[in-house]
Amino acid sequence: MNSQTIEEGKQTAIISYITLIGLVIAYSMNVESKNEYARFHIRQSLGLNILFYTISFFIGYFNSWMISGSFYVFFIVLWVFGLVNAIQGEYKPIPLLGDYFQEWFKSL
Repeated sequence: MNSQTIEEGKQTAIISYITLIGLVIAYSMNVESKNEYARFHIRQSLGLNILFYTISFFIGYFNSWMISGSFYVFFIVLWVFGLVNAIQGEYKPIPLLGDYFQEWFKSL
């Protein structure tokens, strides 16, 4: 991937990590241009959001601050990793599940 593609899609990639609303905005921004760099980060962000809400549904039943706290720390680390990669123009998947997110959401 060349540097021009990365620079064109960087803003959209960064926006995709800003909550679920940012993901929707980034997806709509990338509908026409179909920038591959932005698509990569949109898929990563979508996977993180789906995983977060799915697991948090089950974590909510535990009445333990240790479980909830470690869950939030884990997702904050993954979110920061993705956001920093988008800002730096890197094409690295999120650890553990990033490659699966790319495969599962390849139609986006």
